[in-house]
Amino acid sequence: MYNFILASSSPRRISLLNNIGYNPDKIISADIDETPNKKELPKEYAKRMAFEKASKIHKQFSESLILGADTVVSRGRLILTKPKDKDDAHRIFKLLSGRRHSVFTGICIIKENKIITKVVETKLKFKLLTNKEIQNLIDSNEWQDKSGGYALQGFASAYISWINGHPSNVIGLPVHETYKILNGLGLKQNTV
Repeated sequence: MYNFILASSSPRRISLLNNIGYNPDKIISADIDETPNKKELPKEYAKRMAFEKASKIHKQFSESLILGADTVVSRGRLILTKPKDKDDAHRIFKLLSGRRHSVFTGICIIKENKIITKVVETKLKFKLLTNKEIQNLIDSNEWQDKSGGYALQGFASAYISWINGHPSNVIGLPVHETYKILNGLGLKQNTV
């Protein structure tokens, strides 16, 4: 039996968990359909994805504590998914240029019959991007496999002019809220 399973293979989530003293016993990518429902709001979508990821792994390992998470970038009600290709990345950067947007990370923790879900929002603003800056973002290839096409801890950080909320939430896991829940469920931190 595994004590703690992370239902995500995101290297960023693994690193954030390790930074706060949690090392999952097992890491399993929950392969689910991530298509947003019609008219689904970004916050609800993040919550549903985190729940579905955790639930899928919980069915296989019902004795373990499972953490599922999903990060969603949105501009208003519009969910900005992971870019499919360079043209899609260009479209997304044009949508984000000079505007505020939100990043929602949903977390779902399942332990036996207890299910705890939480969604944390961070608001950000990109500077008005020049065509050259958009091309720099595309050429960096950091847009691949990232909601909204960028990594706060990467190349795009040069263009973020304003942030309201915790940066770890944008990177992929709200560490304070995650710690509070894991600690409340009795999962001990590794201090060494």
